Amino acid sequence: MEPDSSAMVEVEGVQIVCRTIGKGPPLLVLNGFAATSADWDPCFIDQLASRHKLILLNNRGIGGSTDDGQSFDIAKLANDAAHVIETLGFERTSVMGWSMGGFIAQALAVEYPDRVHKLILLSTDSGGTGADLASPAVWSRLIDTSGTPHQQARRLLSLLFPSGVAESFYRDFGDIIAAGRAQLSSALLKRQAAAMDEWHRNGVANRLRKIRVPVLIATGTEDVVIPPSNALKLVNAIPRAWLAQFSRSGHAFMAQYPQTVAELINSFLALDDAH
Repeated sequence: MEPDSSAMVEVEGVQIVCRTIGKGPPLLVLNGFAATSADWDPCFIDQLASRHKLILLNNRGIGGSTDDGQSFDIAKLANDAAHVIETLGFERTSVMGWSMGGFIAQALAVEYPDRVHKLILLSTDSGGTGADLASPAVWSRLIDTSGTPHQQARRLLSLLFPSGVAESFYRDFGDIIAAGRAQLSSALLKRQAAAMDEWHRNGVANRLRKIRVPVLIATGTEDVVIPPSNALKLVNAIPRAWLAQFSRSGHAFMAQYPQTVAELINSFLALDDAH
């Protein structure tokens, strides 16, 4: 496997940081709310990178990527991603998005269909008024930036995993997550939250049938952040879509089952390559 490298891609005066790892067909990796490329489970990423060249993108204003201070929506983040694909010299890439990254991936597939080879949607929804939303209590906890970094880390993990699992993740990774939370801009996170609110007013649900590439949709059955019922809506709306459900797992199910999920994704991508 090739060592990590990083690149800065300029998009409309903003510098987007990308980390690349692995060797093989390209796979663009898009993060969720408040997340950076450093937040992916290492086992999950290493397994994917054993078969693919991963391009791990940090959205504008986070993880070293710069920001112009202006509001943005999911469509703008998708435009950033399209520019990254083009600037790095890829005609097309497969695209994997988790949570908010799944919003970006769908917008990218709809707005820039010639740039997307295959699509992987993890713990996400298609937006619009038909999406099933988290409870107001869960949503307020998700976007809450109050408290110490460790308090924020514990609160976040309680949303990403079922209760018993969340505590074990906090014991193992609480310090790392807290350090990451300490680096985040609360103003930037408010703008990310506003972009997600706008997505849930509009989204791309009525345009999903235009997606003609193979799509893998995966969800955790205990997800409280983006209810798993959204995965069923996605698979019913997108032609040629596959659905995988992981029992007793939450919003970050790929961190609970990193090897299994990565093997599923690798198999999905390889099967399509064979056809």
